[in-house]
Amino acid sequence: MEYWTAITIGLIGSFHCIGMCGPIAFALPLDRTSTNTKVTGSLLYNIGRLTTYFSLGVLFGLLGYGFALAGFQQWISIAVGAIMVLSVIWPKINHRTPSLTPRFSLWLGQVKGQLGKRLGKQSNSNLFAIGLLNGLLPCGLVYMAIAGATAMATALHGGFFMILFGLGTVPLMLAMSLFGNQVKSTLTQKVRHFIPIFIVLIGVMFILRGMNLGVPFVSPKIDKQRTEMICH
Repeated sequence: MEYWTAITIGLIGSFHCIGMCGPIAFALPLDRTSTNTKVTGSLLYNIGRLTTYFSLGVLFGLLGYGFALAGFQQWISIAVGAIMVLSVIWPKINHRTPSLTPRFSLWLGQVKGQLGKRLGKQSNSNLFAIGLLNGLLPCGLVYMAIAGATAMATALHGGFFMILFGLGTVPLMLAMSLFGNQVKSTLTQKVRHFIPIFIVLIGVMFILRGMNLGVPFVSPKIDKQRTEMICH
């Protein structure tokens, strides 16, 4: 269940991420002298994003591994599912926009500042660096994927979960960087309306998985041996 969930979150979530990543993809300093150089540059940008996502997956998968060793693996899955469901319901109840902490705001400003500087420089290494920085920008769907990586409860599986999530976002991000405003917005708007329902469904699946009911594919028994894996 976990891995198809990761790539599906990426595929559907990429329509939501257009708001944050779309302008960056449009503004990439690609060498547009040929199709090959455009595609190569865009791929390097996306590889940079995937590298950041993998690193985050390893980090949070390792965190989940620690919780699993302490006997909390089921509760991690339930908590992840609850967070996903609440992320959709809570804004409907509480209309106040959460404020960022001063430290996080400062860090985010530094990331955006570095992005702004690099968007004006054309080189393959720079495109890869833009991707790395882009992967650090705040995004609700990325947070959902990180939560899923934590529930994987190993560093390697967490990293793989985030790689699959990132791969799911690549088709749309690649299309935007190569074709810009030619990407149809009507389909994008339709899919974005479906995203909250999708997040709730995935959240419910994580909750059922954590309940360890022994139902194949829906709530299978958690393999205790998996928590004994040593991740590097």
